[in-house]
Amino acid sequence: MSKTSLVTGAVMAAAMLTTLSAAAQGPGQMPPKQVGVVEVTSQEVPRRVTLPGRAVAASETAIRPRVGGIITEILYRPGQPIEAGTAMFRIEDRTYQANLAIAQAEVTSARAQVTQAQSSFDRTEQLQGSGTTQSQVEEARATLDQALAAQQSAEADLTLAEADLEWTTVTSPISGIASVSDVSVGDLVTAGQSDAMATVTQLDPIEVDMYEPSSRILSVLDDINDGSLRMNDQLNATLTLENGREYQAVGKLVAPGVTVSTSTGSIDTRFRFDNPDNLLLPGMFLRGQIELGMTSAILVSQSAASRDKIGTLSAWVVVDGTIAQRQLTEEGTYQHQWIVTGGLEDGDMLVVDGLAGLADGMDVISVPVSFDDTGVVREAEPAGGAAAGVPPTGAQAGGAAAPASDAPADNATPGGTPTGAPADAPATE
Repeated sequence: MSKTSLVTGAVMAAAMLTTLSAAAQGPGQMPPKQVGVVEVTSQEVPRRVTLPGRAVAASETAIRPRVGGIITEILYRPGQPIEAGTAMFRIEDRTYQANLAIAQAEVTSARAQVTQAQSSFDRTEQLQGSGTTQSQVEEARATLDQALAAQQSAEADLTLAEADLEWTTVTSPISGIASVSDVSVGDLVTAGQSDAMATVTQLDPIEVDMYEPSSRILSVLDDINDGSLRMNDQLNATLTLENGREYQAVGKLVAPGVTVSTSTGSIDTRFRFDNPDNLLLPGMFLRGQIELGMTSAILVSQSAASRDKIGTLSAWVVVDGTIAQRQLTEEGTYQHQWIVTGGLEDGDMLVVDGLAGLADGMDVISVPVSFDDTGVVREAEPAGGAAAGVPPTGAQAGGAAAPASDAPADNATPGGTPTGAPADAPATE
């Protein structure tokens, strides 16, 4: 047979195959869409909740004078750490020194009167019946009691005078960071005034209030009661700063909330964090993550699920070569994946690639895929050849091996068409 006859025969055979394929699909009909799927399974997953939070000072005190007078000296540097008992202000003390001297003199006089009254009472009591009467003894006893009472009063006045003099040096009752002074040397202050002279704020440790809706609390309690959530022995929390950076320290539960806010419907729970670098400041808004315990759930990539206008989460699964949409029940996220507790079952084939243009009842071709360490979708290598019931596609056709997970990045893209898709297959996202 001539070379020309061989070429002509090959062309005619290709034309016949093309005609048969077109006839099988019907006029104008596109081949089934190719989608990447993964088989989902239940596993033990940490149950975490993400809550808004606000930092508050563990302790904060307003420094006010306990005695009145003129400010003569400011003894601290604003913005610097100070210890409890550190002197901050000095008030003119000459008047209080004079009051102390008067109180000391009165105590000395009162003690002398007690000594004299005691001696008089002792003599009168000894001479009773021979030189004094019972009435005189009682009178001497009353004089002694009056002298003792006067001594106690004088000693009390002395204590107050000493305290007033001590209070002319205003100290901090707590350790913390001192604010800028609101008074200057020469200002007149009064005892018990409403205006603070300065503020001292304790920043290490610092506390964070986290706000959780009461409805979520009830949901967690239901999960605990039905056994789907196993609570940790101790609740800890982590923080994400306003710039997206994760705060390194782990917070300990200080006090759980016991009341529901009438304005927000949330419960305030407080955690305490070490803050040695004073990175967290009172009033700073934060995002907290609390690990409640462990729950049995299915992890679904966030790129494989979507929410509708009313917030319902859904995903696509392949059932007997046909697409079906499932509404999902989620309980937060873990490692950028939804924690799904309802809507999926073990063994479901979840669509994670080629999601564009899907509709209920659409026929599709399933291609097993997997995620690499960077979250890139890659075609999985089938165990023992092509999966049963799945038409060979791309690299599977003719028994070719699927690309390994460490294949070059240009062979697979996040959310892109799996490696080995037929050249005439429709493009996928």
